[in-house]
Amino acid sequence: MTTSAEPTTALLTDHYELTMLQAALADGTAHRRSVFELFARRLPDGRRYGVVAGVNRLLDALERFRFDEATVSFLRERGVVDQATCDWLADYRFSGDISGYADGEIFFPGSPVLVVESSFAEAVLLETVFLSILNHDSAVASAASRMTWWAGGRPCIEMGSRRTHEEAAVASALAAYIAGFATTSNLEAARRFGIPSAGTAAHSFTLLHDTERDAFVSQVDALGKGTTLLIDTYDLTEAVKTAIEVTGTELGAVRLDSGDLPSLAGQVREQLDALGATKTRIIVTSDLDEFQIAALAPASVDGYGVGTSLVTGSGYPTCGFVYKLVAREDADGTMVPVAKKSPDKISIGGRKYALRRRNRQGVAEAEVIGVGEAPVDDGDDRVLLKPLVEAGKIVGRTTPEESQAHHLKVRDELPRSASQLSRGEPAIPTDYTGDMNSRNPYAPRSTM
Repeated sequence: MTTSAEPTTALLTDHYELTMLQAALADGTAHRRSVFELFARRLPDGRRYGVVAGVNRLLDALERFRFDEATVSFLRERGVVDQATCDWLADYRFSGDISGYADGEIFFPGSPVLVVESSFAEAVLLETVFLSILNHDSAVASAASRMTWWAGGRPCIEMGSRRTHEEAAVASALAAYIAGFATTSNLEAARRFGIPSAGTAAHSFTLLHDTERDAFVSQVDALGKGTTLLIDTYDLTEAVKTAIEVTGTELGAVRLDSGDLPSLAGQVREQLDALGATKTRIIVTSDLDEFQIAALAPASVDGYGVGTSLVTGSGYPTCGFVYKLVAREDADGTMVPVAKKSPDKISIGGRKYALRRRNRQGVAEAEVIGVGEAPVDDGDDRVLLKPLVEAGKIVGRTTPEESQAHHLKVRDELPRSASQLSRGEPAIPTDYTGDMNSRNPYAPRSTM
């Protein structure tokens, strides 16, 4: 039974998952072998690639996906499902296989980010919780990757906790770290995932004191000369002068949180250098996004703090992932491909396999997806689907550090056009091989 310290995730779902289960149990189809896949039909407008994040959180959620006594009682009392279904749910344990793209991996339209193989009954219940985790975390990571790419070697700090739901803030911090952010302001994320945290003081701390000097002295006394002083509460020039008078030339950094950041950063850099504080860094904040970070590339800036735009996916708070049945057992025991053909919501039937096709220089050229069989590796390709769960046992966890290193490595495989912020098509095409009779439904639409 799930303990109070580890609450069940079984009700992080939609009502109809359970009503489908009840009907399938009653008609005998619930135990048919099935393959579900999680993928995006397209990328958000203007995005050249997406970034997978949330896989490890998904595995944690799967581990706690249990219908304990209290959960079953709730379903029974509400009349959500009948007694036979309640009895089946009480013994629920996922016993199938899951493979997928690792945290930090790049994805494109049609990429089989997650492949779930089990009975229909076991797999269908996982749809909502899997989509909610991966849609959110991957949206944040996709935005974060664009930010860290344009930041170059300058560190980015995640500081968006106050701009989203408290639990979303924790997940966002991890997703941002996977995509290259250096630290987070969120202490629960630091505790839960072990990622670095950082923070110093807000304007309220300066306003609390009788003078700006008093505030600076207090902060330096408490945190040391390597701290970061916020210098735009009052007069910027006076603040820089006072900061160096208090710390000497050993001040770690100053932070700008408003105004014309490129111009002000240049002004502050000149003043710091003139005062001998040539090693003092300049950190900028103030509702930054990837476009502003790109614009600040030539400026005298040493790091960026990003909040609202990051935790909301920089305008795209979801990846548009869907979770579809693509193959199921027929009456005679054979596996058959299935797919919906609704206009604008076309799916491709059949179990998928995926390779990242690369040229001899290691640059990605295509997302090659095999339908029903694995595509042939031409010698420079990289297998994308990794074992995550085998016969119900979780085997594919990675650490945040491993995920970040993986992301930076695979992002370097992309052609340079992938970094462009202007509207355009995905950085590489999605090509299909195997049992595929129709055209690629995820191909860019003609503008003619």
